[in-house]
Amino acid sequence: MHDRKNPEALAASAWRTLSAVAPVLPQEQTLSQEITDATAAQERGYYLPDEDERLRDTYSLYLGLRSSLWGTVLTLRPLLDERRNPDWGLRLRVFGLAFCATAMLMRSAGFIVALAKGRPVVWKKLDEAEPRFGIKEKSLTGIYRNFSSARWMWRYHEAWRFYEAHRQEIADALKSSGMGLLADWLHAEEPFFESRRREFIKRKIRYRIHAFKLRQVASYKRVMFHLFRLSGSAIADMKHPFMRRTQADHRVSREICLTAASKLSPGDVIVTRHDDAMSNLFLPGFWPHASLYLGNLKQRDLLNLSPISSPETEVLEAKKDGVLFRHLPETLGVDAFCVLRPMIESTLLREALERAISHEGKLYDFVFDFRKADRLVCSEVIYRAYHGVGPISFELVKRSGKLVLPAEDLARQALNSGHFAVQCCFGLKGNTFIEGASATEQVLETLDRD
Repeated sequence: MHDRKNPEALAASAWRTLSAVAPVLPQEQTLSQEITDATAAQERGYYLPDEDERLRDTYSLYLGLRSSLWGTVLTLRPLLDERRNPDWGLRLRVFGLAFCATAMLMRSAGFIVALAKGRPVVWKKLDEAEPRFGIKEKSLTGIYRNFSSARWMWRYHEAWRFYEAHRQEIADALKSSGMGLLADWLHAEEPFFESRRREFIKRKIRYRIHAFKLRQVASYKRVMFHLFRLSGSAIADMKHPFMRRTQADHRVSREICLTAASKLSPGDVIVTRHDDAMSNLFLPGFWPHASLYLGNLKQRDLLNLSPISSPETEVLEAKKDGVLFRHLPETLGVDAFCVLRPMIESTLLREALERAISHEGKLYDFVFDFRKADRLVCSEVIYRAYHGVGPISFELVKRSGKLVLPAEDLARQALNSGHFAVQCCFGLKGNTFIEGASATEQVLETLDRD
């Protein structure tokens, strides 16, 4: 269960996100091919197509990870305020999570910038717009500007000062909550923190505003509450599926959610869209996200499904914090959705749902490697649940050099197979809930768009 209002649940969600992001962040040793390509391209004066694809693949992965880390920082930010979160131990843990996420952002940005700095051909290539990945023009320049700004460096310096003053308390708080690995990550980052600090002092940045004058002792309120205030401007132009608004901000109202709930059956595939969300960086399309409706407790009992760890939830969904059981209103906190129903007998449906349930708890796969099952993306939950069950099969497609099954391709293949049917939809032509043939027609129109 993922309660977005519960500070402990939010901290646990952030921990799961960092655990999924950390192994795949760009590092110097993982960029050897890109460095070789960059050197050759700079000497040649341009990128060859295969070099271009490799660079785009790496850069779009970085942007997706960056978005998720910023989203995590923004989610944690309110918990740094002692008025909202009076638990000192929890605030220290939240600070450790947020500071580690920021350190990951700083270090990975440094590797990407270093790849392009001194190589105008590379910088120009990364600044190109790439509609396939939702990358806007001058994206690298924007990243460099944000992370090299005096204001941002001041905030980062202040965070380091707070961490330095409370290092052991933070480590103890993390270890006591099963996040000892995070304490190790922070410890490993200390040489990097110190080098950034020396760079900050060397540049003699003179940034002064009333609340951020340099003092001998870091103030808790000054650092904890204001530390990540700048993060909003850093991602103002990069909206994405992981950044959640409240349900009141979406076109799917509580009433529509209740209407949809009354129509859903176990096994239904819920495909969703945010109006202001940048489509998944690897999986572009009108429909960027999918989840699996397991049914409420009564519906699951009728199918004789195995008990789940959060019996009050209804949906299995993979997001940046992993493959978790979630409440339907969280899944439908969107602007448009359609529901695809499998047309198979109950014994096969039970087999598919039991398969799906077995994947609960896995981390999110930011690399989008459908060949492995240890980490999953949203559509992969449905793929691994249904493929090979009775007559149902799906075919992976090549996107950005990877064999994947984006939510949009999954929906298209499902409907073309004749083994799934549109049950209902909302938000495709106005704020209207539609069922039957009209719903099918509207959904098919979205799948014809390229």
